[in-house]
Amino acid sequence: MEDNTKKHLDQLGDVIDAKLEKAYGQALESANGKADEMLKSEISTLTTKFNERIDALEVSNKKNFEAGKKATFKGALMEAIEGGAIDAMRNGMSKAARFEVKADMTTGADFTGEVIPADRVPGYKYDPTRLVHMRQLIAQGSTASDVVRFVKESGYSNGAAATAEGSTLGQSDFDFTASDANVQKIGTYFRISEEMLNDTPQLTSYLSARAPEKLLEVEDNQILNGNGTAPQLSGIISDATAFAAGGFAAAIESANEFDVLTVALNQLALANYAADYIMINPTDFHKILLLKSSQNEYLVKDWNQGLQPRINGVPVILNTAITSDKYLVGNFGMGTQLWVRDNVGVEFFKEDGTNVRDGFVTVRVQERVALTNYLPNAFVTGDFSVDKAALETA
Repeated sequence: MEDNTKKHLDQLGDVIDAKLEKAYGQALESANGKADEMLKSEISTLTTKFNERIDALEVSNKKNFEAGKKATFKGALMEAIEGGAIDAMRNGMSKAARFEVKADMTTGADFTGEVIPADRVPGYKYDPTRLVHMRQLIAQGSTASDVVRFVKESGYSNGAAATAEGSTLGQSDFDFTASDANVQKIGTYFRISEEMLNDTPQLTSYLSARAPEKLLEVEDNQILNGNGTAPQLSGIISDATAFAAGGFAAAIESANEFDVLTVALNQLALANYAADYIMINPTDFHKILLLKSSQNEYLVKDWNQGLQPRINGVPVILNTAITSDKYLVGNFGMGTQLWVRDNVGVEFFKEDGTNVRDGFVTVRVQERVALTNYLPNAFVTGDFSVDKAALETA
């Protein structure tokens, strides 16, 4: 019976095809393009019977989903199977199982996992470190020892004077003091699994570039603010000369940050030093740029002479290593020097602790350096808030 039903549908289809071909031939032969009326009637009757059989199959396959039900491809397929579409195919009632998906398909609803591959940007993105490190501003040297010793003048009595003929010359004397700067170590380490190191693209390059920069930020802080107690360096600010208002004390009306820096430069000039840098925090620099007169005109107009900002002709270094409200003015090239025993290095070790057994690699980043502050008078430091008050008229 099942085979007869399928065979009957095939026969109906073949007859309809033959009739249509005949009608098409008559249309070509007829001048007015009309097919034989009897032939048209036969085609209509056969087509109606064929469509009735097809409609019966569609009903049995439950082609229409329940009203208001959101369907997916997977859901529609399950509906068709549960509705007997496969059974209909087995019974010879249809050449194919038919179902419809009426709902819109979206990647969120119908894709699971990474169906659409992402484009990966190579490398790793991270915020920049300081554009300028302290070691770039001061003299550098190398040492093979753990102590750097220097001798500096600690006192000078000048007896030189205009002397009459036959009179005894005035006597002068001086004192020298040997000072030591110990080499100190700055470093850190990472402990990373072998799998992470081997399977993460460019991880070695990332560590080799990123870790030394972060170490140099610590070096910056030591060069500026180290208190001199081992293992810290003796920083420039710790040894520098404190701001002195001198003849400008209580003499400036509405004193501001620009006034403080000008008086500090004068203090250096009185000690026979010419400043090569002014170092301040970015916040303080931009405060100075915003200073205005009572006529709402900017007070500092020539700060940007070329790419390097300048105040009173002296290059300004904007650096977060120096805290806001603090400033340092001085001759960096003459007053101090950094000595390198072991430069910044990145090393990888398997032979550390239980690394071999646990499958880890130790990454060490370190340096050994010393700082010699030769001439404390070559630097002037202070706090804007305090020093403005010292300059302000009573």
